[in-house]
Amino acid sequence: MTSRWSGEEHLPERGPVLLASNHVAYPDFLFVGQAGLARGRHVRFLARHDVWDPPVVGRAMTAMRHVPVDRRAPAAAYLGARALLREGEAVCAFPEAGVSHSYTVRALMPGVAALARELGLPVVPVAVWGTQRLWPLRREVGEVSPRPALTRGRTIDVRFGPPLPVAADADLAATTTELGARLTGLLEGLQRLPEHRPRPGEQARWYPRHLGGTAPTREQARALDEVPRSAVPPTWGPVRPSA
Repeated sequence: MTSRWSGEEHLPERGPVLLASNHVAYPDFLFVGQAGLARGRHVRFLARHDVWDPPVVGRAMTAMRHVPVDRRAPAAAYLGARALLREGEAVCAFPEAGVSHSYTVRALMPGVAALARELGLPVVPVAVWGTQRLWPLRREVGEVSPRPALTRGRTIDVRFGPPLPVAADADLAATTTELGARLTGLLEGLQRLPEHRPRPGEQARWYPRHLGGTAPTREQARALDEVPRSAVPPTWGPVRPSA
């Protein structure tokens, strides 16, 4: 397995930084965190609160200063992330609030935009791709979740994009929509790389449908994606290949 990153110059080496990453597989945070360490930053992640349920894991997550997110009561996570940013930490959120079964950027929560607006920080968008081949997702509601596939020869890419400025009077929905467009551009830039494309004729369930794979379309994925009602619907992408 090869992991690599690009655009790391957009991740400041010191001071508070708010990152927003797409989410295509459960281990995404490991590779975003690895890319951060290469820049000298320990990235603190917002993660599902049930990750803390096993006591040993919970203590480790707390020690690493990650923040639990309970989608039924998200205010505590917002306050926890805000406190870390005020201390000068690098904090990464997954604003899709779950993995995307279509491998496109799905609806986004506006909390990242709200944090950026309150603290006067830009948002650094991050795309991660390749992890979905290590831990595949279901394609149908009744399907048993596939097991991790630690096949050798996989490539994992993390790409940081230019910071998205957020003004003090920014509209949260408009800012979130712009973030979705930027994440889409970064993600599709990785998906279109030759080393990430399926072989001719391959039934690639790990690759987005609009680019030639057999993953569910965004519409088909709605039955699989658990999206909170407060999320901003996706008016961005996917970008169709040129004829």
